[in-house]
Amino acid sequence: MQKKTHILYLLLGSNLGDRKKHLSTALDLIRELIGPVTRVSSIYETEPWGFSSENYFLNMAVQVGTFLLPGEVMLKIGEIEETFGRKRQGRSYSSRTMDVDILFYDDLVMKGKTLQIPHPFLQERRFVLVPLNEIAPDLVHPIFHKSIGELLSNCPDNKKVRKLVTL
Repeated sequence: MQKKTHILYLLLGSNLGDRKKHLSTALDLIRELIGPVTRVSSIYETEPWGFSSENYFLNMAVQVGTFLLPGEVMLKIGEIEETFGRKRQGRSYSSRTMDVDILFYDDLVMKGKTLQIPHPFLQERRFVLVPLNEIAPDLVHPIFHKSIGELLSNCPDNKKVRKLVTL
């Protein structure tokens, strides 16, 4: 029996250390542990969201094909983040060498204790929507029934999001 390939959208972010190198290394680890990366946005420099820091983030969105189930993806993301020394603790926001968030997994809607899909706040964050719009403007949010482009045009966030380069 052939396994089904799931389409996964992730957001990568780093605001400590060699941010660009961290993104590149995380992409390699995603390919190795989760599945082939099929689309990659440009890199965007973004203001921290939800906390104060002088260190801006570098963020990028990626599309990945995977055979893994959502819980398995979360475990692999934990391994990737631990490679950079990150230990997730509670819900507070802080500076970090690497953050990987699941934005979408097919058109799945899931609300668990430790995992919600789609990401519950993506529609409120330009640093998520701008890179995601670059690679999937017509992707429709399964709860709001609006495309990423529509969500971006209605996003209340006014934090800076500046396109840098492709990786």
